[in-house]
Amino acid sequence: MRYIVALTGCSGMNYGVRLLDELEGEKELIISEMGKKVLEEETYLTIEDLKPNAEDIFEDGDLFAPPASGSHHFDAMIIVPCSQSTLARIAAGIADTLITRAASVAIKEGRKLIVVPRETPLSPIMLENELKLARLGVTILPASPAFYHGPRSMDDLVDFIVGKILDQLGQDHELFKRWD
Repeated sequence: MRYIVALTGCSGMNYGVRLLDELEGEKELIISEMGKKVLEEETYLTIEDLKPNAEDIFEDGDLFAPPASGSHHFDAMIIVPCSQSTLARIAAGIADTLITRAASVAIKEGRKLIVVPRETPLSPIMLENELKLARLGVTILPASPAFYHGPRSMDDLVDFIVGKILDQLGQDHELFKRWD
C-alpha cells in the first residue's frame, strides 16, 4: 500500500508524526512551509527527523512532484493535521499547492482521502466546507480524542486519533483499548 501523508500548518503535529511511525506501507510525505514551522514549535522536530519514516518527501510548492498527477498511484491520502484553510481550498477545488492538488487527485480518482481538522469552535463556513467534502466521500476525522479507554498521557490521546485513522485504512493496531 502507498500512502500520501500531508502535514499542514495548524496545531496537532503530534498526530501526523505518530501516524508516520505507525502506518504500514510506503509513505510519501508532503509538508507545507507553515507545517514545518509548527512541527518545530510543537514537537521540536525538523523535516530531517521525519526522513526515516517516509520513502519520499516532497515540497508543497512542487506541482511537478509525482503526487500532483492522477497517473501516480497511491491508495490513500491523509492530511493530518489539516488546517481549515487547506480544507477550504480543497472544498472549493483550488489545487494551488501539492497538498491541495494531491487531494484533488484523490477525489477525482476515487481514492480514499482522510482529513483530520484540528480547530474549535467551528464556524458555519467551516462546517459547510466539511459537509461538502463529506458528501464527496472524503472522511472527515476531527482530532477529538475519546476518554472511555482511560488515557493516562498525551500520547494516549494522540494514539486514539491515530488509531481511528488506521481503522479507516483497514490497518490493525493496538493503539487504544476498544469499547467492550
